[in-house]
Amino acid sequence: MAVDYLGLNLIEPYLLPQHMDVTGKVPTPYSSHFRQPAEWETHYACWLAWPSHEDLWLEGLEEARSEFVALCRAIAGPDAPQATIPEKLEILVPDEAQQTLASQALAGLPVHFHLIRFGDIWLRDTAPIFLTNPRGGLATVRFRFNGWGEKYVLPDDAQVSVQIAEKVGGISFSFPWVLEGGSIEVDGEGTGLTTHQCLLNPNRNPSMTQESVEKGLRDALGIEKVLWLDKGLLNDHTDGHIDTLARFVAPGVVLCMEAQAAEDPNHAVLEKIAQDLASFTDAQGRSLTVVRIPSPGKILNEEQEVLPASYVNFYIGNRTVVVPTYGTPQDAEAVALIGQCFPDRQTVGLSARAILRGGGAFHCITQQQPIPMRVE
Repeated sequence: MAVDYLGLNLIEPYLLPQHMDVTGKVPTPYSSHFRQPAEWETHYACWLAWPSHEDLWLEGLEEARSEFVALCRAIAGPDAPQATIPEKLEILVPDEAQQTLASQALAGLPVHFHLIRFGDIWLRDTAPIFLTNPRGGLATVRFRFNGWGEKYVLPDDAQVSVQIAEKVGGISFSFPWVLEGGSIEVDGEGTGLTTHQCLLNPNRNPSMTQESVEKGLRDALGIEKVLWLDKGLLNDHTDGHIDTLARFVAPGVVLCMEAQAAEDPNHAVLEKIAQDLASFTDAQGRSLTVVRIPSPGKILNEEQEVLPASYVNFYIGNRTVVVPTYGTPQDAEAVALIGQCFPDRQTVGLSARAILRGGGAFHCITQQQPIPMRVE
């Protein structure tokens, strides 16, 4: 069927996932030529969820909302160069009262609200992943969600991906195994990054081997080659999500962090990550170029526990790259170095300390919806 995004005539592919193909097999995204695009490819919108739950955020709710609003304003990019396509904001709200609050806070931005209940705001993990194919098709792909290994099982989170997929419409694929969006990083050219600690963790898919996970990632996301890091940051309740460890910033180029002091709680982990990345080749046969930026160092909460703070948990928007900052001496250098990787975008650093206390940063609370382009 024909759909229209920003005035472009885009044709959905002829294969529907609920139908058998001529061989009697149910088509997968891979067999239908779908792939997960790189994050720097053009977006139609960014999906987020308005911080709403006082029982979860307690006295930190208002500060988290302030950081959320600043992120939304940066993504919409009203002050950024206007040559690029603007990015809409698709925001979940659990009820009309919260929609009123969110509407007031986000006045003047290109927001579309959706009355969808959710457990918390981590849409990178609970929303569907968006796929495109060369025919100009857009699809969503959904996985089972089990609360990050059944550690944080919140009401409504497991249904978020289904409801967003229904709102978007079109083709939606579904897989019965557990995968969170923050656990996989792609370059859009067939390469994926992940960690053993997360995707091979028995609290996700205990019956799946590394080989079966790799086949699943190919079938679901179009990943031809998976590059495995070992483990993630100290006290990361996601069990080593890749989006706090290493990010592609261009084909063949990956960014990771470097400890600035021996007392950095992640010193050894960060060194091992850089060494492993330097030894990898991608799906196109290129040796990876590794760019290193400072680590924020030891960031503590009110109970003096180490938090999994990371500068690489940034969001790549159409006009801006939004980098989480934590009030450390390394903030400015990290933002500047990330900015050098994206000369066509405005790179901004914004406080994410309140959101970090909730468990993550900007990449964790966003999920991009790409604009599918037909390739002739």
